[in-house]
Amino acid sequence: MPTRPDDAKRRVLKEVFGFDAFRPGQEAVVDSLLAGRDVLAVMPTGSGKSLCFQVPALVAGGLAVVVSPLVALMHDQVSALKLAGVTADTINSSKDRAANVEAWRRAAAGETRLLYMAPERLMTERMLAALARLPVSLIAVDEAHCISQWGPAFRPEYEALSRLRGLFPGVPMVALTATADEVTREDIAAKLFSGKVESVVLGFDRPNIRLAVEMKREGKRQLLDFMARHAGESGIVYCLSRKKTEETAAFLCESGIPALPYHAGMDKGARDANQNRFMTEPGLVMVATIAFGMGIDKADVRFVFHADLPGSVEAYYQEIGRAGRDGRPAEAHMLYGLDDIRMRRTFIEEENAGDDRRRREHKRLDALIGYCESPACRRQVLLAYFGETAPPCGHCDVCQDPIERVDGTAEGQLVLAAVAATGQRYGAAHIVDVLRGTATEKATMAGHHNLSLFGAGAERARADWQSLIRQLVAAGFLGLDIAGYGGLRVAERGRALMAGDEAFQYRPDTLRRATKAERKKPSKRESAAGLTASQSALFAALKDLRLRLARERGVPAYAIFPDRSLIEMAQLTPRTPDQFAAIAGVGAAKLRDFAEVFLEAVAAHGTAE
Repeated sequence: MPTRPDDAKRRVLKEVFGFDAFRPGQEAVVDSLLAGRDVLAVMPTGSGKSLCFQVPALVAGGLAVVVSPLVALMHDQVSALKLAGVTADTINSSKDRAANVEAWRRAAAGETRLLYMAPERLMTERMLAALARLPVSLIAVDEAHCISQWGPAFRPEYEALSRLRGLFPGVPMVALTATADEVTREDIAAKLFSGKVESVVLGFDRPNIRLAVEMKREGKRQLLDFMARHAGESGIVYCLSRKKTEETAAFLCESGIPALPYHAGMDKGARDANQNRFMTEPGLVMVATIAFGMGIDKADVRFVFHADLPGSVEAYYQEIGRAGRDGRPAEAHMLYGLDDIRMRRTFIEEENAGDDRRRREHKRLDALIGYCESPACRRQVLLAYFGETAPPCGHCDVCQDPIERVDGTAEGQLVLAAVAATGQRYGAAHIVDVLRGTATEKATMAGHHNLSLFGAGAERARADWQSLIRQLVAAGFLGLDIAGYGGLRVAERGRALMAGDEAFQYRPDTLRRATKAERKKPSKRESAAGLTASQSALFAALKDLRLRLARERGVPAYAIFPDRSLIEMAQLTPRTPDQFAAIAGVGAAKLRDFAEVFLEAVAAHGTAE
């Protein structure tokens, strides 16, 4: 009696890979492939995407072809499969001709179950003709976002894969990625499957990773302060350049922190040796460029520290996803500054790509800057980028240490009105020109200089409006057409803001505050240092009270009061409701809801002294 597919997949899962049960999402992909259906699987980093095609490949028999973008990633997966007793192989440019010929001989003889190749190797006429004579049972395209012209990691050689569906009509295909937004997912489906594909999209949330972002002031000091909280733990520090990678690794070693460098300019043997040490030795820190990480499955990475700004929200999400794969608490901390943004802009302009792609990459960078600037919960903003909603997480840096927020309802309504009045098809630069009354050729030709709101925001600097627009996008009031020309559109939440049913609060532009002339000013956290010992003790007690109230209500701490209000309470020690009402940030509702409990805390502190 033949083995049922359900029994076979569980036997393979247990006997080959050693797992008693599938992780969320895996079984749905496996079942669809075993039933002969095509699948697009979008699953978070660390969720076990590889098993989604490895299990059905072993159940189905024949030869499974796996397309992978990186030689190192192929080697790692093949090595892991061989250790599991699976006959896997790779044909790639890093091996000599004799080794590749022998690998092909094994595949042609039916000895190999999974064969890994790069797209340019697979899509040669000779290879395709040879594969057509073999019993190919499954095709898997890993890191499938590389095929999308809208994706942040587009690779032209992936485009040829669009021929696979027609060349192997009876063979189930699966495309897998961790970092595809809705536009990219639609493009993958169209390119690989002509739009006809089952989609399995898991949530993007990694709740065990604490998110934090801060302006870069003294980068080395900030790095050491962070490392002090993670002494003896494994982690990754990402740097923008190879030179900085080497310098940072040396700096950490000099500071008593065991660290190794990793970048594409290193000798392959040295790179491999450092990667092997990182994977096997506890407490090592890998300092790397983006060349490191894809396919790395080290469960106990406790932190990812970005010493420089990543290239996009997708890149940031993928890189922080290398932390906390064991489900235990981990931390993702990013530094960013004006120089980072300038360098990222330069990289985009120097990229050998067309104007459309450069335009999209600038918009992706804008979205990441918006994430950095947003006064809202980091997790909410990050998930919103991928089309998900979530309550405030309560443990990111913004939730735990609220940022001063300014009411920007009127400014937000003005921006939305300008977007609507100009047809919801222009980018931020044009909207700012309209608001500031700059009669550019584009504005004049479109007749926008005749709009009643033309110049209505002339009193604000261009950088202010640009930051406001980024924050409106990050908060979901505006939508951004990354797949087109970066045009802005009024989102559903934005329509509510225009109708007066929503309020918009923004964070004063952190980039402008951190210009060279202002970097000497104390940060918000440092501003509390001016308190006396007694005031500092009261400030700490008020912060504890604020956190307790926030947890009781299921809201972030800043929704109760920002630090600025608590500092003022500690300095002025209000004793009556009228005095409390004079504190910055205390409106009628907060006076009603919180005066009694905060006044009691102030009084208790005075009594205790």
